Amino acid sequence: MAEQSGTADEKGAPGPEASTPVHGGDPRGVSDRAGHGTLSRTEALRDAAVRRWDVVSPSATGIGRATDPASDLSESVRRLHEERHPAMRGHSSRLHRLDKLRVAQALCNHLGLTGWQRDRVLGVMEDLDLTAFGSQRAIPKVALVVVRHVVDVERRRYLGLEDREYLAGKSPDELDELYESFRSIKDEPAFERLLEAHDLDKTSLNRLRNVLVERLAEQGIEDRAFGRNPYRDPNLPQLRDRRPDGEASPEPATSDDGA
Repeated sequence: MAEQSGTADEKGAPGPEASTPVHGGDPRGVSDRAGHGTLSRTEALRDAAVRRWDVVSPSATGIGRATDPASDLSESVRRLHEERHPAMRGHSSRLHRLDKLRVAQALCNHLGLTGWQRDRVLGVMEDLDLTAFGSQRAIPKVALVVVRHVVDVERRRYLGLEDREYLAGKSPDELDELYESFRSIKDEPAFERLLEAHDLDKTSLNRLRNVLVERLAEQGIEDRAFGRNPYRDPNLPQLRDRRPDGEASPEPATSDDGA
């Protein structure tokens, strides 16, 4: 009897290292130890690359991905992924909100507004109901009205024209100087060109601003700013003021005279 390869235990059974022929081929070692039989890192990456564009079974679906690396998704599937498909719930309201923010930010960038003025305009446009503007409720027209209102209010606040106590202590000459230093954005050439491009004259601009002021008071969004929490406690420290590694912020100097 030919001697078998490998070792045998006391009962004559082959050991774990015994090899047996498979389908008449070369002998192959079979092991049930932990980790044996798993793919190497290179083989796993190759297997993932090969199966990336392959269906698992004939009944598997290929909807939502391209048929091969050189192909692209159809426009309908892409719109579905980006939630721009009419079948998605809330499709029209989402697009309307995004259009208001997109158009308003484009106008702010064109006019070179400050970051705070831009956030104020976007905060108002995000929640503003345009139905009250009637036939003039086109997003660019309403956005120009909001820009005019927000920028003028911020400029007046900067000069102190919105503070009655501050104005009460000024002489008539000082008041005249303050009011003369104020310049509305509607008189700037860039803003006038936008008004002309969107068929909006200054008479309609003033009328629509009155409608806007009423809507802001009704909706309670006069001081709304996009991306900023109006209910934040101003006494809490800002994140940008926190020191790394737990270092405490330098405390203000105090006098030791007991005052």
